[in-house]
Amino acid sequence: MPKYNFPKVVVTGIGAVTAIGNNVSDMWDSMVAGRGGAAPITHFDASTFDSKFAFEVKNFDVTQYISRKEAQRMDRFTHFAMAAATMAVEDAQINLETINKDRVGVIVSSGIGGMNTLLEQYQTVIERGKPDRISPFFIPMMISDISPGLIAIKFGFRGPNYATVSACATSTHSLAAALMHIQRGDADMMFVGGSEASINVMGVGGFNSMRALSTRNDSPETASRPFDKDRDGFVIGEGGGVLVLETEEHALNRGAKIYAEFAGFGLTDDAFHITQPTLIGPVNSMRAAIADADLTPEDIDYINAHGTSTPFNDKNETAAIKEVFGDRAYNMSISSTKSMTGHLLGAAGAVEAITAVLSIKNGIIPPTINYFTPDPECDLNYTPNVAAKKEVNVALSNTFGFGGHNATVIFKKY
Repeated sequence: MPKYNFPKVVVTGIGAVTAIGNNVSDMWDSMVAGRGGAAPITHFDASTFDSKFAFEVKNFDVTQYISRKEAQRMDRFTHFAMAAATMAVEDAQINLETINKDRVGVIVSSGIGGMNTLLEQYQTVIERGKPDRISPFFIPMMISDISPGLIAIKFGFRGPNYATVSACATSTHSLAAALMHIQRGDADMMFVGGSEASINVMGVGGFNSMRALSTRNDSPETASRPFDKDRDGFVIGEGGGVLVLETEEHALNRGAKIYAEFAGFGLTDDAFHITQPTLIGPVNSMRAAIADADLTPEDIDYINAHGTSTPFNDKNETAAIKEVFGDRAYNMSISSTKSMTGHLLGAAGAVEAITAVLSIKNGIIPPTINYFTPDPECDLNYTPNVAAKKEVNVALSNTFGFGGHNATVIFKKY
């Protein structure tokens, strides 16, 4: 696909909250050290559940970013979004007094939205028996698009503003949408990412009913084991990530530091089954991203895999990588950082895009931890257990969602 002289788009700021770090620096340090964040669930009594553990965010104080009063009117997923966006503003060193806020947009999304709020308000109605006891803040606290709205209100950003929803591909679709807005001239700068907070009775219970979660309750810290022969399901996580994208010209004019270039994306669907993956969807997504970035398969140095630790996904993604990259697949660096952060659902794409950007910046491939037993059907280099030093000029990140959604993004060294 021709690039039509689109402006170069770069990453100038990042912010994240995860189970292995309440900021980007701590998260990255944990990844490089191969430290995971799974532990028994504390958000609710999970003693009767098939899965009793998760990747919960720990020691998080949202009042570092917003007032206590504001926080009480937001769901937990929005807390993560506000924190990540605030960190991204600070990291990008944006002068809020001089920037043209009409030209700054926000697409920070959630795959599920305010499930905690929905549960709390429903319980209020059931326990008290009066629908007039529902909070007037119930609807705005629950809806998935409230995060970009509140980020815009906090910082005064008046450009394109909305949320995308595509299950686990949600925030990768947000990245693609933001890139298009900048390329077509709708904005000079976009805040983009995702947040999720669904570690609750219904979230864990629902995924348990699908038999999608690991039930390795005797060893939570080793339960997320992407590409390992004995993987038995994903481990749910929570958190959020936000990236600042802007045109190269805009970044240089304001003297911004540049992490990497956002080079391209690919978006496809399996058109087959809501949960069972096909080969053609991920293959087409990766090929479309490589073409959009005006690269070849030989140019890709690192793949941050979707790598969920489920039997079907990991086998299918491995086969798709082989189909796209041929024999070179065996010489590439691949890893699934979900082994350390858990599966952040709609926020996964944003956090993993940040990871891909940091792999370029730091020349380090984060590992796939808990890789104990090789699987004959997953026989590539997944950077087992220990981070690897390697020059990364181009990194590709995959996310695949329920409904057959596939989304791939590519970042290049600037």
